[in-house]
Amino acid sequence: MTGTPAGRRESADPRHPAPPAGQSAAGRPAGAQVWVGLAAAVAIMLSGCTAGGTDVPAGTAPPPSGGTATPGLEGPTPAVTRTGVDRPTLAEKIDAELQLPWSTVFLPDGTAVISERDSTRLRTIAPGARNGRAGTIGTVPDVVPGGEGGLLGLALSPDFANDRYLYAYFTAARDNRIARMRLEERGGTLVLGPSEVIFSGIPKAATHNGGRIRFGPDGLLYVGTGDSRRTEQPQDVNTLGGKILRITPEGRPAPGNPFGDNPVYSLGHRNVQGLAWDSAGRLWASEFGPDVDDELNLIVPGGNYGWPAVTGAPRREGFRDAKVVWPSTAESSPSGLEIVGDTAYLGALRGQRVWAIRLNGEFAGDPVSYFTREYGRIRNVSLAPDGRLWVLSNNKNPDFVLVLELPE
Repeated sequence: MTGTPAGRRESADPRHPAPPAGQSAAGRPAGAQVWVGLAAAVAIMLSGCTAGGTDVPAGTAPPPSGGTATPGLEGPTPAVTRTGVDRPTLAEKIDAELQLPWSTVFLPDGTAVISERDSTRLRTIAPGARNGRAGTIGTVPDVVPGGEGGLLGLALSPDFANDRYLYAYFTAARDNRIARMRLEERGGTLVLGPSEVIFSGIPKAATHNGGRIRFGPDGLLYVGTGDSRRTEQPQDVNTLGGKILRITPEGRPAPGNPFGDNPVYSLGHRNVQGLAWDSAGRLWASEFGPDVDDELNLIVPGGNYGWPAVTGAPRREGFRDAKVVWPSTAESSPSGLEIVGDTAYLGALRGQRVWAIRLNGEFAGDPVSYFTREYGRIRNVSLAPDGRLWVLSNNKNPDFVLVLELPE
């Protein structure tokens, strides 16, 4: 397996491949909360409405969970209530003149650090200085942008106050890799230290590069990868494509991983785009589907999420069903994910909106969308230290930040 310690398309790209024979976008067995839209006549009347889903009596409680940390057929189909999410309000639009921003992290003083995919720059927006252009720390070395590749996800060390490490996932000449750099302050200015590659060998391609990284509650680094259009990789635990990886801050396979001394944490993914934890410490991930079935998944160690054999929630033995499925990828193409309390917020690229989903333990309620087609493509959502949500547009320059006040 490649990948050693130091040593989807976007909405404009065609989706591929088609679902496997015998699998269709419609008529799937229930096994997740599936957003199916409304009937055509109702859709014409209520084109602004977005909540839909399994027809169950309001107030029906989900049954006990049948899920475990072992891959396999899940338990009884949950009945999920139609619990709504109050609309976030737009507090501020920061016209920072960003260029294809991808990820945001926040320093202890509230300064936002934002990656730009193609320029390879790290931009900053300081508290109280949100009008006008963003500042620039510098460029990340050895990034080779192209297609969906470039400077992608960022993560701040859990011990940043002491080690000052910023982690970055990026596309290099031959692979995708993760490096860390110190952010040092000199004379009131942030300075980017030398880049140290801690993990390499993640397959690259023009599309399906994954790219989201995030430190979990356990202090370990989780990494979402794509299948790089090599569909044999997601089901092979000895490759890095189409996986969620879990590694130490130094880039080694994390102790306790489900496949021994191996960085793979879960498999069978197509192109993971978002990672976040709920209030109980459960990991959720957003993922691009092919022509159908964008997904929100609850991740368990060793779980197999089916790609390329299945998508969505077909209740196929040996695979884990998605908790939310968008059969029409035009409505979603879910990118960055943030969970605040037990509400998940996802940015939608092709869908051009922010999705909000109430989580209930291991189950998910009906997706509700906000700001639909008001601000274009949404790449990422991140929780700021002040409790507001930062939303990155992705409209091919210049891009901006929406700051949302969340309902109490």
